[in-house]
Amino acid sequence: MAEKALVKATLKVGGMSCAACAAAIERGLLKKTGVAEAAVNLATEKVTVQYNLEQISLAEIGRTIEDLGYEVLDEPAAPSNKLTLSVTGMSCAACAAAIERGLKKKTGVSEVVVNLAAEKATITYDNALISKEEIIRAIEDLGYGVAAEKNSETNIGDAGEEREKAELAARKRTLFLVLAITLVTETLMFLDYRFQIHVPYHDWIMLVAATPIVFWAGLPTHQGAWRSIRHGSANMDVLISLGTLSAYAWGIAAFFIPNTISFMGISGMIMAFHLLGRYLEAIAKSKTSSAIRKLLELGAKTARIVVDGQEREIPVERVLVGDILVVRPGEKIPVDGEIIEGYTTIDESMVTGESIPVEKTVGDPVVGATINKNGMIKFKATKVGKDTFLAQIIRMVEEAQGSKAPIQELADKVTGYFVPVVVVIAISTFIAWLAWGGIDSLTRAAFAATAVLVIACPCALGLATPTAIMVGTGLGAENGILIKDAASLQTMLDVNTIIFDKTGTITKGEPAVTDIIPQAGFTEEKLLTMAAGGETGSEHPLGQAIVAAAQERKLEIAQAKDFAAIPGHGIEAVIAGQKLVMGNRKLMVRHKIEVSPLEEQVQQLEKEGKTVMFVAVAGKLAGIIAVADTVKADSKAAITRLKELGFTTAMLTGDNERTAKAIAEQVGINRVLAQVLPDQKEAEVRRLQEEGLVVAMVGDGINDAPALAQANVGIAIGTGTDIAIETSDITLIRGELTAVVTAIELARATFKIIRQNLFWAFGYNILAIPIAASGRLSPAIAALAMAMSSISVLLNSLRLRRQKLKSGNEASGS
Repeated sequence: MAEKALVKATLKVGGMSCAACAAAIERGLLKKTGVAEAAVNLATEKVTVQYNLEQISLAEIGRTIEDLGYEVLDEPAAPSNKLTLSVTGMSCAACAAAIERGLKKKTGVSEVVVNLAAEKATITYDNALISKEEIIRAIEDLGYGVAAEKNSETNIGDAGEEREKAELAARKRTLFLVLAITLVTETLMFLDYRFQIHVPYHDWIMLVAATPIVFWAGLPTHQGAWRSIRHGSANMDVLISLGTLSAYAWGIAAFFIPNTISFMGISGMIMAFHLLGRYLEAIAKSKTSSAIRKLLELGAKTARIVVDGQEREIPVERVLVGDILVVRPGEKIPVDGEIIEGYTTIDESMVTGESIPVEKTVGDPVVGATINKNGMIKFKATKVGKDTFLAQIIRMVEEAQGSKAPIQELADKVTGYFVPVVVVIAISTFIAWLAWGGIDSLTRAAFAATAVLVIACPCALGLATPTAIMVGTGLGAENGILIKDAASLQTMLDVNTIIFDKTGTITKGEPAVTDIIPQAGFTEEKLLTMAAGGETGSEHPLGQAIVAAAQERKLEIAQAKDFAAIPGHGIEAVIAGQKLVMGNRKLMVRHKIEVSPLEEQVQQLEKEGKTVMFVAVAGKLAGIIAVADTVKADSKAAITRLKELGFTTAMLTGDNERTAKAIAEQVGINRVLAQVLPDQKEAEVRRLQEEGLVVAMVGDGINDAPALAQANVGIAIGTGTDIAIETSDITLIRGELTAVVTAIELARATFKIIRQNLFWAFGYNILAIPIAASGRLSPAIAALAMAMSSISVLLNSLRLRRQKLKSGNEASGS
């Protein structure tokens, strides 16, 4: 048995009661051809199997266990690695499909996604069965190339950009020469056709002009066609190559067949228009990936570290975790870290999309690529290279741009048959014109068949979805919206119900003083000063909220003496020689303090879901202070807009019914799921899905991870690096709820463009091929139409960049 073909897997098995059961399973499995080893652990109820993937599958092993009378509780997937490669030599969607088909045939490759627009292949594979080098060789054996990537964690994509610029420059030089020659041949053809001015040696001039265009400038096209045919597939290069060579061959034949119209000039024009289209397409494609380049440009190139008390400037790639860095006003933060000295404000707009600079001081985190505005700081590096927040964003955007949306499946299926079908139509057209074309039927047959070959455009089909996805996900990243993959974006269109976690999503997630109601003899300031004095040093969130409120008003907080915390009741202390008692109703009863004068206000505040604290000074009620987890400024505006867009909104919280309904009323949510414990949130989401609803769950991405995973679309919302990017389908870097609205509008705008692209791509081919077959279209015009078809799809996708995505403040109307 080949050692390389052996794979190890572990399955959870139920129904075993003793060692005899374990032995029976081992014996049963070892009898199966392909199973090399089987070990059953009765204590953990797990079976570990080593088997030959070419002789038996994991599913067959599971069925064998079930046939023995036991239950397979789970069937884990084989271990997988993900690899993204830059592929060269693809000319159309048929090339991408050929690579996908070829790689999927390889043992150990479980998934392949080829993005024609990004010229990247993403392969999921088991490295126990196939290596990276074997995958690269497989792509090369299919007739394509794999570009070497620059081995740098911080300069992701630099090599690709340099290669792209070099290729564009080379194409531009070739195209300039080709168009100059084509201009001469077109002029001669126009004079001959329009004014019957026949230049001496006309046909020879056409031969001399067309030959370098068809065989030198068109050599990569012919090579691509030959590679494609050699590997049993057909792409757009095949159509163009057949079209130009047919026209060229007909032009040669015209020298020997009397009274035959020469297509020699047309052969050069077909290739010229094809090359023009490919050049314009490459420019447009590079613009669709501009978001990645913008993100890459954000990073600092150098960093200033402190070594033995001296500052030293080094390349950012050499910064290590734990290094102390110095950043002066106006400079970029090189890597992620934590401030250890200084105070400043930092512009984080390039990462979060938030335009207002954020105040930072000792202990606060800083994010690489953001800009230090006005103070010098020292910070300790906590994440460098591929682990930085910016690198995570770039990686996520690249993965999203390389993913496929389900809507693309139809185009992929059509692409697989497209070129062979077009060749059959061209041959049929030739035969039909030859049989029924009347006078000069041979020329007409060649004319129409050539036009059919060169007007068909599989490229437009292949570019319709990925170019829009690339622009949409890139635009989202620039606005603080990170999209995991294209499927998540498409599922967002089907969502009809959005569930919000309350704490930290609708509300700020931290209590704040909302109401201060003093009794006679006290002002709001005096009451707050006394209360804050009693809570100084308190670790209780409500106490900290009172101290924070006093500090915001710049009040002088009095010093407390004889402080005592009474668990479940409140506190007691002496402030300025007077006894302070502050807490709940039970504490007031205990000290025989009458609270009836403010009973009405207390009930109203509690009805609003606020926590009321009674403050008594010198044995008498001094007033009340209400504290609540306050609603974010933009929550109401966001939820109002979602309801306008037709969504049902719901709120999920562990709070009691009264508090939950109070918050829901403030923001306009009419469905409340209260008293839901963290481990019950997933079940609540599932319950709504069982009602037939398509659910998006919005939470902090950490505490709500199971619920986010259960939802059809999980949306994590937070602030800066506080969110776990990997936990959700869509990640909103800013903590504003209006970003949910923006994400939905982006999804709708992206798929509107995709539908337009697909309509045009299918419609163009459905209309253009019959027109070409009818003989009404010159092959040269057909080639130009084909080129413009692809470009129109790309330009339509680029229209997305003009989509105005509102910031949180704009959306909330402030």
